[in-house]
Amino acid sequence: MATILVVDDELGIRDLLSEILNDEGHTVELAENAAQARAIRAQLRPDLVLLDIWMPDTDGVSLLKEWSSTGLLSMPVIMMSGHATIDTAVEATRIGATAFLEKPITLAKLLKAVDQGLNKSVPKLGASSSPLKNGLSPQVDLTVEAAMTGGTLPEPLMDLGPQPLQSFNLEGPLREARDEFEKAYFEFHLARESGSMTRVAEKTGLERTHLYRKLKQLGVDLARSKRGAL
Repeated sequence: MATILVVDDELGIRDLLSEILNDEGHTVELAENAAQARAIRAQLRPDLVLLDIWMPDTDGVSLLKEWSSTGLLSMPVIMMSGHATIDTAVEATRIGATAFLEKPITLAKLLKAVDQGLNKSVPKLGASSSPLKNGLSPQVDLTVEAAMTGGTLPEPLMDLGPQPLQSFNLEGPLREARDEFEKAYFEFHLARESGSMTRVAEKTGLERTHLYRKLKQLGVDLARSKRGAL
């Protein structure tokens, strides 16, 4: 397992990413700004960095550029943002970012990007490798994330086919019956949304952090949903 540095000024994002990555067996270090990130980078030399673009003191792209120009960009860096433009995303890739994740970040995309980053299997876009020069039409409505991955379009949802009827034990205590129903309910929506925590949160009306903790409490097999999404 790896040591991963999460740099984000939002406490909720740091806590959520830390919880998810810890559950995957990684050691997670947290920084809320560029100054803390520099100190942790110098002390621990993490295997991978999740770096937010918009931060109050030094933005993520500036920090990435600083590490690149001083020879400190020796680890994969995955950029994160909910408000970045395609130009910003492409610039970050040219500097040396491994990948880009748009917020809100789905569980499946987070784990896939981390796995690819740690295995150094994500190719870097060079200055001459803009996605619009790789055979893609300028009319394609690229997302920021697509711009960082060579214009890859989102994968279609799985065809689930007919769903089996659920049967519940109505003879037991109410709490057990309720937990049994809730587990089946969330497993259904996770399968239907290809493991996307963001879409399941929207469908069920739960905040993502609460949803993730609820799934753990019910014993929902998230690995199964991840395999389906990947």
